[in-house]
Amino acid sequence: MPKPRQPDPEVHESDYRVPAAIGTAAWAIALVVLVAMGDGLPASETWWIGVCVTGIALGVFGFLYIPRLFRKRDEAADRAAERSTGGDTPAPGAS
Repeated sequence: MPKPRQPDPEVHESDYRVPAAIGTAAWAIALVVLVAMGDGLPASETWWIGVCVTGIALGVFGFLYIPRLFRKRDEAADRAAERSTGGDTPAPGAS
């Protein structure tokens, strides 16, 4: 007979912008090192420069998008709570 499943642990919310900023900074440092190497970087390894630029771009996007994502998630939760309590106020943009 299988053991009953334990309940899931509570989700720990934190500021996810910190790891995004740290990761972006790490890619920026790697880019500076690769560019500083100049001709010392073998031609077959120059693709790493593109990887660093992509990492920086994705990190900046994530850093800017995370607050928007949390804001939209909170707004959706507020709308769901309002619907469940039978609020009379229509949602913004609803006609």
